Amino acid sequence: MTAIATPGHAPAHHAYAVADRRRGTEEPWLLFSGDSLLIGDVGRPDLHVTGDSEGQAQLLHRSLRRLLELPDHVVLYPSHYAGSVCGRGLSGNPVSSIGFERAHNPLLAVTDTDEFAAALLAEMPPQPAGQERIVAANRAGSVGAVA
Repeated sequence: MTAIATPGHAPAHHAYAVADRRRGTEEPWLLFSGDSLLIGDVGRPDLHVTGDSEGQAQLLHRSLRRLLELPDHVVLYPSHYAGSVCGRGLSGNPVSSIGFERAHNPLLAVTDTDEFAAALLAEMPPQPAGQERIVAANRAGSVGAVA
């Protein structure tokens, strides 16, 4: 397993590429992308860092470029699919591939960092109610009593 730093959705975010050495290669065959690369979308840059959505979007663009260095056949397992607030137009399919996303995920076609940030931030829905509490619970690793 290889950790790949993918900040942008959250500052300390990572994806994990997994190889099967029994196949005689170190080449990865699956990727746990967390909330960076989603199916049909990418992670929102406005949920974990207040006041720097554009900077986080630019970081996310660079992170996604690293993931796109992986071969097309790599199977993609994101943390979320349709119904999650972590993306805007997520597919209901829970699995994809790097090649399919490269061909069909419109944000991955944007190669310029500033254009990517502008496209990602356009028409961003409002943050969910209680987002600050959600982030605090994520950082603490536990959920306290709901107020």
